[in-house]
Amino acid sequence: MFLLPGSTDLSEAEKAEIETIRQHRQELLEDIKKLKEQIAEVFAEIECFQNGDERQEAENNPEKQTSKLSQRDKLLSLGRKKFNMDPAKGIQYLIEHQVLSSDLQEIAKFLHKGEGLNKAAIGDYLGGRDPTNIQILQAFVACHEFAHLNLVQALRQFLWSFRLPGEAQKIDRMMEAFANWYCKCNPGVFQSTDTCYILSFSIIMLNTSLHNPNVKDKPPFERFVSINKGIDNGGDLPEELLKNLFESIKNEPFSIPEDDGNDLTHTFFNPNREGWLLKLGGRVKTWKRRWFILTDNCLYYFEYTTDKEPLGIIPLENLSVRKVDDPKKPNCFELFIPNCKGQKIKACKTDGDGKVVEGKHQSYKISAATPAERDEWIEAIRMSITQDPFYDLVSARKKKIASKN
Repeated sequence: MFLLPGSTDLSEAEKAEIETIRQHRQELLEDIKKLKEQIAEVFAEIECFQNGDERQEAENNPEKQTSKLSQRDKLLSLGRKKFNMDPAKGIQYLIEHQVLSSDLQEIAKFLHKGEGLNKAAIGDYLGGRDPTNIQILQAFVACHEFAHLNLVQALRQFLWSFRLPGEAQKIDRMMEAFANWYCKCNPGVFQSTDTCYILSFSIIMLNTSLHNPNVKDKPPFERFVSINKGIDNGGDLPEELLKNLFESIKNEPFSIPEDDGNDLTHTFFNPNREGWLLKLGGRVKTWKRRWFILTDNCLYYFEYTTDKEPLGIIPLENLSVRKVDDPKKPNCFELFIPNCKGQKIKACKTDGDGKVVEGKHQSYKISAATPAERDEWIEAIRMSITQDPFYDLVSARKKKIASKN
């Protein structure tokens, strides 16, 4: 990235020039991405030629026949890297180079084994709505052995094999597949897959409520029973079953896989929006110019466009955005938590010593250069903001059960 000079008080000509620079920059980034892909393909071709020479030599020297395996390992390594950047292209590359077959069961087993694969990328790929992705998802779920496991044990195994994506529709497809397979492995435990689906979400939300330090009101067992009343085709689940599930989560939270690989590079490569904005400090109320990047439901801000690590990260989950007036700065908007006055936003920043610390903001006030730019940022942020999808999914499924009874 390069640094754009100047203040927010720019002439129309200067603004047009900056916009042209931004467009050129985007084109360059796209060209760089294409070049990287072409370079990777060239390396793969070179390796194939080398493999041909090695194969010829191996025919003359049988002890060197391990070269074929070595070549496959190189292609597999390159395919994994491609998968972590773009899952669909990674799978396509592995199939084209005959490291994987196009058999959906084999692809599912490859993802389930997961060696060298980013678990967030696995989740993103499995959650796709394409019929092929859905079939691979079903085969992936079937790789898990859920027989004779209680629901918490099965969820622990399932949620460790990938990272659950943030989109509600993807979560719905993945948890639907989980519920179907669990019920098939454990017939008679629940009267319907809807029961398993709802209870699974209740357990995931319970895990968050019991073990998230930001949640002060820890739910008792009685509340867990209450929210799951009538979910078993209109009837209640046995209290002993619910008690065992509750105690299991209370005593040991889910282990959720962290993102791995070159995540920051991947995150910032193709943002939803980026640009210079002014941000009002939390503790010290001064305005500072920062380079903002909006991507993956988070707002990142940097001191310079050339910085590799952000000064701060603002997760947008459960936040709202609105226009606000400020006596000192024009074109302002604000990030805030609706209906939670006085609560700090869950964010982090880097302090003067380079340590990552919790943010101090109850809201974030930000100023854009023009009204049009402010409105564009508000719209982009609104598109990225996600409410916790679990509640909506559970509510819809409970209504489905109620309509049957």
